[in-house]
Amino acid sequence: METLNIPNHLAIILDGNGRWAKKQNKPRTFGHKNGAENVVDIAIHAKKRGVKYLTLYAFSTENWKRPASEVDYLMKLLIKFVEKKIDQLMEEDCKINFLGDLSALPEPTRDAVNKALEKTKNNKSLFINIALNYGGRDEIVHAVKNIVEKGYRPDEITEDLISENLYTASIPDPDLLIRPGGELRISNFLIYQIAYSELYFTDVLWPDFDEDELDKALEAFANRNRRFGALDESN
Repeated sequence: METLNIPNHLAIILDGNGRWAKKQNKPRTFGHKNGAENVVDIAIHAKKRGVKYLTLYAFSTENWKRPASEVDYLMKLLIKFVEKKIDQLMEEDCKINFLGDLSALPEPTRDAVNKALEKTKNNKSLFINIALNYGGRDEIVHAVKNIVEKGYRPDEITEDLISENLYTASIPDPDLLIRPGGELRISNFLIYQIAYSELYFTDVLWPDFDEDELDKALEAFANRNRRFGALDESN
């Protein structure tokens, strides 16, 4: 399938892993494992379709409230993901970046993060941002603190200055945000950056969100009329 208008920056909330596992009478961790397996397939397909930036919501600041055993599994899953998938991501020339407060992560998980950052730092075909211990409000607080610490006066604060102090500094705002899993909310994800992003919701759970489902979302995006607050002169 060909579409003329492909998002430069695509963001996805990786939702539905637990419910997917429950449907199969499996533990939630089984869903997380299969959800992680899906990440690279979708990333490669997005790259083939012309997406340049892909931001994935993997673990929020609120996810620490989940059972300790599940959180521990997710932290270890990231380590396994890096060990298993890093060579494939290198072959695809994908650069990995992480958004969020990484200082709160367990040391082995931080080591895996640093390994991914270092190994892929010179890649350029697709920039994959993994939101890890990330929250949109927390990001804004972080940005405001940075601005205050740098000594800016109130009259010097602009939208550009705030953007420059977000975790996504130097990354264009998302053109399209996809949320699989059937929920109709943003869940504190990129709340500053998605002011004019197109939103796409689907009932398909993340482990089942395949290349065809991504193509459906891209087709829907291609048919949107993005006005950014202006009037549609064709009407």
